Amino acid sequence: MQYQTHILPNGLKIIHKPDDMQVVFCGVAIDVGSRDESPEEAGMAHFIEHLLFKGTIKRRSSHIINRLENVGGELNAYTTKEETMVYAAVLQEHTERTIELIADITLNSVFPQKEIEKELVVITDEIQSYNDSPSESVFDDFEDMLFQHHSIGHNILGNIDTLKTFNNERLKDFHQKYYFPGNMTFFSVGNLKFEKLIKLIEKYFVTSNNRQSKPERIAPTVTANNRIDIKKNTFQTHFVLGRNAYNLYHPDRIGMFLLNNILGGAGMNSKLNLSLREKHGLVYNVESVYQPMTDTGIWAVYFGSDPENASRCEKLIRTELQTLKDKEISEVALKKYKLQLLGQIAINNENKENMALGMGKSFMRYGTVDSMEKVREKIEQITSKQLLRLANEIFDVEKFTIIRYV
Repeated sequence: MQYQTHILPNGLKIIHKPDDMQVVFCGVAIDVGSRDESPEEAGMAHFIEHLLFKGTIKRRSSHIINRLENVGGELNAYTTKEETMVYAAVLQEHTERTIELIADITLNSVFPQKEIEKELVVITDEIQSYNDSPSESVFDDFEDMLFQHHSIGHNILGNIDTLKTFNNERLKDFHQKYYFPGNMTFFSVGNLKFEKLIKLIEKYFVTSNNRQSKPERIAPTVTANNRIDIKKNTFQTHFVLGRNAYNLYHPDRIGMFLLNNILGGAGMNSKLNLSLREKHGLVYNVESVYQPMTDTGIWAVYFGSDPENASRCEKLIRTELQTLKDKEISEVALKKYKLQLLGQIAINNENKENMALGMGKSFMRYGTVDSMEKVREKIEQITSKQLLRLANEIFDVEKFTIIRYV
């Protein structure tokens, strides 16, 4: 059976996929992320995600932790640039307890000042740990340079000085602005009757905060053709080359996913991996990423190498980009690349947690979820001429932003 959907009178969207298994995966997608912060709020969306677990009107943090753990369940959350996900995995018989808990922590958190001070230490450690990983932090510096003076480019974790200014009142204000049913999507995968699921969600997702709309987002401007070296005490050169790309609603989004997968996706047979690692032995890791968002997107290539090999690696990358701009992919090769992408998508969807999270985000953004058959149809429609056009649009050297840790 395919997806079942419903929208409550308070605006909460619900999507469910029946699945004949003992475990239920469910949660809420909240349409708020680090891009929704003012400069004085940098890191607040992520900070609130942590504080959701630290106390509600009727629960202390220990009660929240044990509520699902005591029955073998798991409760998790994460924050991105544009959404916050709170989700759980439990045995089917504990579904109601899980829905009640997720509703409680997302709608009724109280942000105790004592917990704010404790969590500041935890997130400070998280920031310092992240800064110790140059292969990750270089992407933050790249995005900050690409989207200068816009929150979408800023580190999701924020900065320590700003975090120190957070208090109960400011967190409550931010929470009130974004955490309301009309800004949430409830998703679930499991052996549940949809009518009963709706009644449970309707029972527990009750709040006096029934706003109808959240503040509008401001689209970022892009800084193009910029290059910078940053001195870091690292053994390797860490390099990112990239630019803005198609957003979530652009008709060429699917084609860009395929093109990026061919260039430097997860497969060991990507063009960049075959060139830089397999043929020339210059890197351990090289990859390209494409991340579409609601009103912009990011495409980038990353590698880490010995400093003496960095310039050669960059030249090889530019060669592969130019080849994709100059020459159509053959029909035989294109068929192989499509099969590879379809296989990767199918394998990812076999993980029920990934499936649940993915359909929650899709229903929040598009109001629908494509079946595997529909995904296959969209990928099969991509042509070599389309990929050639996309390569020439996106792989424009005049638009590149480049950052190196040296």
